Amino acid sequence: MEFFKSIPTHIDYVGQAKAEKLYRAIITLFSIVGFIWGYIVQQFSQSVYILGAGFLLAAILTVPPWPMYRRNPLNWQNPRNTEEKSTSSKKGKK
Repeated sequence: MEFFKSIPTHIDYVGQAKAEKLYRAIITLFSIVGFIWGYIVQQFSQSVYILGAGFLLAAILTVPPWPMYRRNPLNWQNPRNTEEKSTSSKKGKK
């Protein structure tokens, strides 16, 4: 169970854009190739199989948070201490 908790689950914004462009390119390429091949052999099922293979490839390459999608992390601000927050709000109410 500890192994699954050690797997990173985030992708940064630049990585999301890369993943979206990649899946669109893969699906478009496989759909064009599938349509042409299906037309040549006159089998619609061949088009569907090729498109399904493209979908599977795109899912494998874009759904998991691969390291290539985590190269530009955001620098978040540190959280405020709750004690400081409550004392500053009391001072402002007087």
